[in-house]
Amino acid sequence: QVPVVESGGGLVQPGESLRLSCALANGNTNWVPETWYRQTPGNQRDLVATLTTAGATTYADSAKGRFTISRDTVMNKLHLQMNNLKPEDTGVYVCEVRNIITKVPHWGLGTQVTVSS
Repeated sequence: QVPVVESGGGLVQPGESLRLSCALANGNTNWVPETWYRQTPGNQRDLVATLTTAGATTYADSAKGRFTISRDTVMNKLHLQMNNLKPEDTGVYVCEVRNIITKVPHWGLGTQVTVSS
């Protein structure tokens, strides 16, 4: 098992902000967090944002202009700053990490984000 820890979710009103974080427990450095997905009931995971170790970023159209993905290389953490949140942003945000050698992916259990008035 790869100990992925996501945090920062919560219940907010439309227009508010949240900052999600993804880390490897116990300072595990064999895996690097790279991608945030949003999972909703009955749906597959939808990519929200990716930041590769080479520095390339990709955002879902719905996230462009509102979300910013960043990495703390010292702490091996991945962050997702989400501004101007909308009800359609509601879901479980899951972090994907990749093994630095094999590139095999692994996912955490996620953190719940609920945007509602």
